[in-house]
Amino acid sequence: MKKAALILGIIFLALTFVGGGYVLINYGKVNAGYAVVPGIWAMICFGFCRSRKRD
Repeated sequence: MKKAALILGIIFLALTFVGGGYVLINYGKVNAGYAVVPGIWAMICFGFCRSRKRD
C-alpha cells in the first residue's frame, strides 16, 4: 500500500508541474485548478507514505 501511494504521489506531482506549466503558458487565463488539484492529491499521498514510515 505504501509503495502504491508513493507511485501515485510521484504521478500527481508530475501532473502538478504540467498543470502549472499549462497555466503559465496561457498567461493565467485558464483555471489554476489544473495545478492545484493534483498538488493536493500529491500532498495526501506523500503524507500517507510518511505516516506509514513511522509504523
